[in-house]
Amino acid sequence: MIYGTPTARRRDAQRNRAAILKAASAVLARDEPGALMPEIARRAGIGQATLYRHFPDRTALTVAVIAYQLEILEARVNTHSTHPAGFRDLLREVLHSQIEMRGLIRLARRFDVGTQQRYMRRLIAAFATPMRQAREHGHVRADLTPADLTLLFTMVQSVVEATGDATAARTAADRAVSLMLDGVFLPD
Repeated sequence: MIYGTPTARRRDAQRNRAAILKAASAVLARDEPGALMPEIARRAGIGQATLYRHFPDRTALTVAVIAYQLEILEARVNTHSTHPAGFRDLLREVLHSQIEMRGLIRLARRFDVGTQQRYMRRLIAAFATPMRQAREHGHVRADLTPADLTLLFTMVQSVVEATGDATAARTAADRAVSLMLDGVFLPD
């Protein structure tokens, strides 16, 4: 197959896009301002022109990275959807990833309220089936609702934002996650 064919270019573009999203996820997750686009291009192994061809600005890139991270989350949740007892580990994992992705979440909070709500609805929808199954099997409180998950995510975000230092934020948020999960899940 010749590189110049449309099929080869599409595959190359798909590989570049995937590399950009992976690199951007790592860079945007950090809670540091800076020259992000050049670093993302470097990490993705592409030139800045290629990066800007895919994503004309940081906002477009942020939107794509959030969608990418939600796809990863949805795939992860789907692998656990038939294991009600694993819901605690799954929720803990996602709450911890929220701590690690604090920079990306801070960027997402700059979007309009409608966009933020759309992301939250998608996040909560991903958990609907495993949460229902965990509830039906007696692993979580009988009164746990999807709205309660919104509260959990909001509480973790508040703890992260209330603590300036990244290490202290991680420690405080880890403690908050443990306390919250103990309130949600029933003892074995």
